[in-house]
Amino acid sequence: MAQATAIRLTGDDLRIEDVWSVALERADAALSDEARTKMRAARALVERAAHGTREHTYGINTGFGRFVSESIPEELTEELQLRLLRSHACGVGDPYPAEVIRAAMLLRANALAKGTSGARVETVELLVDCLTRGVLPYVPSRGSVGASGDLAPLAHLALPLVGEGDAWFDGQLLPGAEALEAAGLEPTRLAAKEGLSLINGTQFMAAFGALGSMRAERLTKSADLACALSLEALQGSRTSFLPQIHRLRPLRGQRDSAANVLRLLEGSAINEAHKWCDKVQDAYSLRCAPQVHGAARDLLDYVEATMAVELNAATDNPLVLVEDELLVSNGNFHGQPLAFALDALAMASSELANISERRVERLVNPNLSDGLPAFLTVDGGLNSGFMIPQYVAAALVSENKSLCHPASVDSIPTSAGQEDHVSMGNASGLKAWQVLANSERALAIELLAGAQGVEFLAPLEPGEGVRATHTFIRSLSPRLGDDRPLAPDIEAVADAIRDGSLVAAVESEIGELA
Repeated sequence: MAQATAIRLTGDDLRIEDVWSVALERADAALSDEARTKMRAARALVERAAHGTREHTYGINTGFGRFVSESIPEELTEELQLRLLRSHACGVGDPYPAEVIRAAMLLRANALAKGTSGARVETVELLVDCLTRGVLPYVPSRGSVGASGDLAPLAHLALPLVGEGDAWFDGQLLPGAEALEAAGLEPTRLAAKEGLSLINGTQFMAAFGALGSMRAERLTKSADLACALSLEALQGSRTSFLPQIHRLRPLRGQRDSAANVLRLLEGSAINEAHKWCDKVQDAYSLRCAPQVHGAARDLLDYVEATMAVELNAATDNPLVLVEDELLVSNGNFHGQPLAFALDALAMASSELANISERRVERLVNPNLSDGLPAFLTVDGGLNSGFMIPQYVAAALVSENKSLCHPASVDSIPTSAGQEDHVSMGNASGLKAWQVLANSERALAIELLAGAQGVEFLAPLEPGEGVRATHTFIRSLSPRLGDDRPLAPDIEAVADAIRDGSLVAAVESEIGELA
């Protein structure tokens, strides 16, 4: 039984934050009463099409794709749906991350709750029950071209509902029927159109986009934290962040990023100490940080806006239009809007890491760091200090550059030319997911190096926000004296970027950042 605090699925008002809560924090979800009402009305229309007329209706009494002109006898309409799942479940490769699968389950249930697919209430309740009770379908991550929805992945996701396929339960990978039984659930028998309703949609692309948007929002704020920390350690100027400058080029992301850094520097004794130095201007990785971070922010705003719409979109084919009493073929399943957005997500995240690595180079390079010891170690030679973390950051951002070639500009026709343009949005999502992970780690390296660097300026204190950042980083990673493996420290800080705890810790001290 879902808890009273479960997220109510209506098909109309699911938020990105809700997807994160269910996928990562294991919040419950439940169908709303209004969703049940809409679904029953749509189901009645499907039943009339399946049993009250022999007009060709795609996916109800016809084959699929190029087989659209093949008629299916009424007595085989249920068998057609089961065979659809079996035939389409041919994905390959490693499975999607668990949180992406959970998000896709939620998103498919919400799409069906919209009442434009014609699935039975009982079928969708079973999908929600699997999500709530921890039945996690095994879904290979390769095989979707992102056009007729995520067909292969969604087929794998749906098979356990009929007691087939595989699913994890309580840490074990089991046959679908056994996983359902272990969770106290029973498989369903699909009715007309239900197989098609379960697999026609963009939910894996949208899962990458919704969860990725949350991670990217935290990444942008973390980039501002890292920049401010490095700026203090390198004794850079605050003047490049003054609001008067950014009002003259009033791009929202640029303005917000500059305001964040300026706020983090408030009360800086370090800044006051070098206020009258003879350095005229800083390198671009410091001076142009608002312009670069801001451009990434603006691009991510577009990504978030696209995903916010998609979470509550009807992406089935055919769609059930109850008021018009129509079942209509359409192209809402095509993933091009998501493919573009996911490629943009990768590009924006990549550039935050790219400029971050250049600041790391300045921190560790004694020819650029204005007095900091080489590689931020006091016993160079015996110790290598932060020499190799900069290598790691360079490797990560170089890999990102390869991954940022857009998948969305490719298309290979499928289904004997019936589906002659596809989005490749699943590839965009897989790449964006890896770019996000690489970028979180690259920024973690800058935060660790910046924390080390600013300590060489003691007893001068950095700004209040930078102090809060430094304190949090030190709670995860002690100062590097003699060399030790820093891999666990990098992962710990990257995790704190990803889960939002770094940003939350700083905001608890200085208030919410833009």
